[in-house]
Amino acid sequence: MKKIDRETVQRILDTADIVDVVSDFVSLKRRGANYIGLCPFHNERTPSFSVSKSKGICKCFSCGKGGSPVNFIMEIEQLSYQEALRYLAKKYNIEIVEHEMSDQERQEESQRESMLAVNAFALTHFEKNLTETPDGREIGLAYFRKRGINDAMISRFHLGYSLEQGNTLHQAAVAKGYNEKYLIDTGLCVRTDRGTIYDRFKGRVIYPVHSISGKVVAFGGRTLKSDKTVAKYVNSPESVIYSKSRELYGLYQAKQSIARKNKCILVEGYMDVISMHQSGVENVVASSGTSLTEGQIRLIHRFTDNVTVIYDSDAAGIKASLRGIDMILAEGINVKVLSLPDGDDPDSFAQSHSAQEVEDYLQANETDFIRFKTRILLKDTNEDPIAKSRVISDILRTIAVIPDAVTRTVYVAECSRAFAIDEQVLMLQLSKLIAERAENIERQTRQSEAHKSIADITTENQTEPQADTSNAPDQSAMPTEKSDPIKSLDGRVKFLEPFERELLRFVLKYGMTDLCEAEDEEGNPIQLKLVDYVRYELQKEDIVFTVPVYRRAFEKVVVLADTTWPADKENCRARLLSEKKHDEQQMLEEIRTANMSVSEIKAKEIALTTRLEGNFNNGMADFAEHYVEQRLCSSSDDEIRLLATDLVSDRYRLSKIHSKYSKIETERDRLIELVPRAVYELMYGILQYNIKETELLLADTTDQTTMRELLHKYVEMKTTQQEFAKFLGERIVAPRHKNKTSQTL
Repeated sequence: MKKIDRETVQRILDTADIVDVVSDFVSLKRRGANYIGLCPFHNERTPSFSVSKSKGICKCFSCGKGGSPVNFIMEIEQLSYQEALRYLAKKYNIEIVEHEMSDQERQEESQRESMLAVNAFALTHFEKNLTETPDGREIGLAYFRKRGINDAMISRFHLGYSLEQGNTLHQAAVAKGYNEKYLIDTGLCVRTDRGTIYDRFKGRVIYPVHSISGKVVAFGGRTLKSDKTVAKYVNSPESVIYSKSRELYGLYQAKQSIARKNKCILVEGYMDVISMHQSGVENVVASSGTSLTEGQIRLIHRFTDNVTVIYDSDAAGIKASLRGIDMILAEGINVKVLSLPDGDDPDSFAQSHSAQEVEDYLQANETDFIRFKTRILLKDTNEDPIAKSRVISDILRTIAVIPDAVTRTVYVAECSRAFAIDEQVLMLQLSKLIAERAENIERQTRQSEAHKSIADITTENQTEPQADTSNAPDQSAMPTEKSDPIKSLDGRVKFLEPFERELLRFVLKYGMTDLCEAEDEEGNPIQLKLVDYVRYELQKEDIVFTVPVYRRAFEKVVVLADTTWPADKENCRARLLSEKKHDEQQMLEEIRTANMSVSEIKAKEIALTTRLEGNFNNGMADFAEHYVEQRLCSSSDDEIRLLATDLVSDRYRLSKIHSKYSKIETERDRLIELVPRAVYELMYGILQYNIKETELLLADTTDQTTMRELLHKYVEMKTTQQEFAKFLGERIVAPRHKNKTSQTL
């Protein structure tokens, strides 16, 4: 087994554009220099997911998740570091150069990757069966032809056929070297009680289910037999790679159209989606016959705030689905409903109409969900006041789930007119329902927390026998994204952590930025980088970072400064100089051919030279500023990658008003003041801890000689403390702990 080599990894990291990568999963809107959207990692209605193109990172300021393009793909698709790199390489058509993996690296390859590989093989196997075997062409392909599906859609949705013979997929996969375990884990094959293995989907046409990024995570198989004892559809079981509540059929093929049209059309089955796409309406997905789930709704909400649900003419099916749409409304999504003509479903309707006719019908007949539900439910009341009262209550319960107060008020006004009931009466009842719903949610939350607490206590009180770890995998190689690197550290490290964190933040955010002028060994003036200044100051005082992950991160920056930075800086300089020369030649030609006087031409040439020189200098400064963060935010070390993302993310930006009409000093402008202060505050923190430690030793010491030595040391430290206080200010405020208030020493 092989691993991507370092040069290819760097090429992938340099090529991947964070806005481009995130846009495949989240609908982004520009806000100033950044982009925002709904966080794909947790349920939210107000966008808090920020994407910085210049920094190359994203971050949710509610749940905290995000990172570089690699980290984002790892989180969103639950991939390993290597898998995420391969995903990005495929996206940007980067050829992967690999080297042979060590035994340890081979052990770290995940079960998920193996299962996805088996599914990818099965996809190709089923596709070949459909077009390259007699049974596939005469049975499977003939079925799709009968349903009106053309070759383009067969290819687009990777439709296939599983042969009737019992284990052709199993035999083919094993012959290719795939592990039988993963064939069973994915559900492609089933082991009987007798130990024999057969193909789950034998004799069925195949509908692959793709994840949002295009990975094949499951399959659906439809029988072509008329035998009522045979299940019409068989689907892949849930597994490490597949959860049906978090997948929507066709979303991978539809996501771009959904974002472009700002609307998602929701249908029920595989053929509904395929036929709609074939007709030219591509913003269509299906829940694949399952009840709509919150996970599926959140998938849709990443790309649009508007959903149109298409029903066929089956009244019973419509009523059964009404409850699921309340969940869409609760998510803050605008819902419209469309009923098709009698006898039609989305598949048949799309097959018998052109794309324009389908679009026109949608526009002319889709209606607001509340009005649609009112009309459907009122049909069964037969003017019965009690039945009508139940309908009104049902409608109000639906309105109560809508998060926006203005929208709720508008719907109440419409209900008041439709049912000829005083609006205040409806508002009063609605308020009760909203309060009742909030109380139920709170009660469920308390119960959930109570159960969790009981489970935690039970776990803590259980005494497990010591496990034999002789053959266990190396835990140091396992991902540690959920762990807290500060947890369980000793008192000294915890005390110094906020000081170290603040200093490290400057290093990760501005490490290669020129901080000040210095002299080399021969007395020549040189520009001293921020990381070199910090390294020199810490070495001079014999200080090292006490928090292990902070120390590793700082050492990684030092290695970058000594190895890759000089060459990368020169490459950037050459690129910017080339761009500057090209722009200068082009613009000078335009100036000199313009109808101006010699003095005007001279003035414009001087202005152009000044502007281009400024652009060059800004380009070099920006490259230096973002160099460290872009590399550490894509580190293969999970703790370093998450730490870097956290420290370099900026939640707030100055408004355009302040930026336009006043010169505001940025943090980068004040580095020469802030960085030395951060170094001295770390020194001051060390001194403070040593003083407290000495005071405790003095209180416990009875030996006179030891006491005199401690007193002498104590007096020296107190004198030094006074000198620090004069420099830093009498009130020294420590940098804040994460999620904690400032500490005043």
